[in-house]
Amino acid sequence: MKIIVGFIAGVGLFIATLLLYAPDLMMKEHPSPFGVEETAARVQANIQALESRGWKLSALRNPAKAAAASGVNVLPVLLVEACSTKYSAPLLKDDTTKILSILMPCTITVYKKDDGKTYIGTMNSGLVGRMFGKKVGDIMAEVAKDQAKFVVMDPSKPAPPLVRGGPGGGGKGGPKDAGC
Repeated sequence: MKIIVGFIAGVGLFIATLLLYAPDLMMKEHPSPFGVEETAARVQANIQALESRGWKLSALRNPAKAAAASGVNVLPVLLVEACSTKYSAPLLKDDTTKILSILMPCTITVYKKDDGKTYIGTMNSGLVGRMFGKKVGDIMAEVAKDQAKFVVMDPSKPAPPLVRGGPGGGGKGGPKDAGC
C-alpha cells in the first residue's frame, strides 16, 4: 500500500511541477537595453542579417494599438513576424506536419513591462519542436539557433530604422515578398 501511495504522490508532484514550470519552459524572455521601437528595429535587422538562411520579415503588428482602439490602455507591445522557407517548406509539404503552419510565421514580441523596462519574448522553438518528433525537432532546433541571433542587442551598432508593414508585406513600406 505504501508503494502505491508513494507512486501516486510522485506522479501528482510531477504533474504539479510540470504545470507550475511549463510556461517558463515554453517561452523565453530576454531583457533589452533599448526602448520598444528600437529593440523591434534591432530584432528586424538581426532577422534580415540571416537572409542567407531564408529569413524574411513578414509583418510588424501592434496589438497595443488595437487594445487602445477598444478603450484599453496598455504599455507598448510590438510583434515582429518573420519566416524562413528553408524551415517552413519541409513542414508545409508534408500532410502530417502541415498543421504546424499555425506556428508560422515565427513571432518575436517586444514589450514594455510595468517596471519600465523593455523585453523580448520568443517561443522556445527547440523544446516545442521536440514535442512533434524527430523531423520537426531537427528543423525547430535550427530555428532556435537562429532565434538566439534575433535577440542579440549590440549597443555598439547604430539603431536601424523600424520596418513597418502589414502581413505579407501588405503595409506601406513593408517587405514585399515576405511570408511563408
